[in-house]
Amino acid sequence: MVVPVLTLFRRFVGDQDGNVLLVFALLLVPLLIAIGMGLDFARAYSVRLELQADLDASVLAVTRKLSTDDAETVETAMQQWFAAEATHKSGDYTVEDLDVSVGSQEITAVVKATVPTTLLALAHIDTISVSAKSSAAAPSNAYLDVYIVLDKSASMLLAATSAGQQQLTNQASCAFACHEVEGGPFSYGGKTYNTVYDLSVAMGVQLRTDVAIDAVKEVLDMVDAADAGHNHIRVGFYTIGNAAREVLSPTYSTGTARATLADDSSGLTSATSETASFFDWSLEQLSAMVGSAGDGSIASAPKKLVLILTDGVQSERNWVLETASGIRFPTATSQLQTLVGPFNPGWCDAMKTNNVSVGVLYTRYLPITTDWGYKATLAKTMGSSSFTSVWNGDLASGGSSQTRQAYIPTALSACASSASLYLQADSSSEIESGLSTLLKEYLTQVRLSR
Repeated sequence: MVVPVLTLFRRFVGDQDGNVLLVFALLLVPLLIAIGMGLDFARAYSVRLELQADLDASVLAVTRKLSTDDAETVETAMQQWFAAEATHKSGDYTVEDLDVSVGSQEITAVVKATVPTTLLALAHIDTISVSAKSSAAAPSNAYLDVYIVLDKSASMLLAATSAGQQQLTNQASCAFACHEVEGGPFSYGGKTYNTVYDLSVAMGVQLRTDVAIDAVKEVLDMVDAADAGHNHIRVGFYTIGNAAREVLSPTYSTGTARATLADDSSGLTSATSETASFFDWSLEQLSAMVGSAGDGSIASAPKKLVLILTDGVQSERNWVLETASGIRFPTATSQLQTLVGPFNPGWCDAMKTNNVSVGVLYTRYLPITTDWGYKATLAKTMGSSSFTSVWNGDLASGGSSQTRQAYIPTALSACASSASLYLQADSSSEIESGLSTLLKEYLTQVRLSR
């Protein structure tokens, strides 16, 4: 029997399994293309992020050459650096073009690349184009004022090494080179000396202030190297103790700075000291002297960097003696002792609010376990101090049980503008290199401008 054509068609339409197979076959390619589009574009986005990171890293590295090399050399270095960054990812994308533009203070780079597709190839789309752009400027080429601040408290006259402390203790029963006539006269080498300071000079014992001066000399050497023309970086000297004092206003002349540094009458050397470290007063006054920082684009709006070299102890000499003759708090001796301890890092906030970068070199206050004054103050816990009740400081978690000496790094690191601008120096050699290391860290930091 012959089946009519219309009947065959009706059977075909009524066959549900055949419909599903047909629809699936018709939609398979578009479905694969849609899935491929999602996967391939996600992969392209990931590659773009990698390109941006590699380009940023390359630009930041090469920008440091702006002050020393010509534009062609900088551009070549940029090409080589980016090629090295991207080599291990060469299978992920193909660099089509890297355009580098070099200015006197800024470098700009644009990279264009293609990313091979997978499922999108079904739609005859073999690659996806991606690009990234990065620019950076070197602050070392900007106008910059560097304020070097030395702690002039008597505690900075502590011998810089344990060996030096022992030498003074053996000869004068004191590890500090005090200027006051206490316990003298002292005999050494057939001569008589009235103060421990005079004795320390005769013995050749280096004090922490002496090492600080050496550190400043290294900073001046770095300024000479970074600003050979002496027309972009100025250096000024300041002290903090009973109050803040401007010794030398910022100058382009490192020769003038060196002469001031070597002059005992300037008040920077170990020939003088002050009886107190009132950081609450000193840092407020210093902030007013420094003022607000600019963007460094013109001489009248320089960037500003304050480098503080200190042991970080808020103290006044009479507080650690058996007397009630404190300058600011002439009360019972037991109460005066609670006031000695780390300074409140909040006192640095005014400078940072004014866009001033703050670097801190902590000349570590070495424990003096045989000293009565030390045991009565810095060896005590933060919980027994007036850090919060009088100085309005906020104790870090777990800080209450720490000794005041152990808490000093926590306070000083919080004063610094960033972790990279804080250093602790445990030896005389570290003190000598630490201050210049902080300046180097700042000068080599470059900012991504786009």
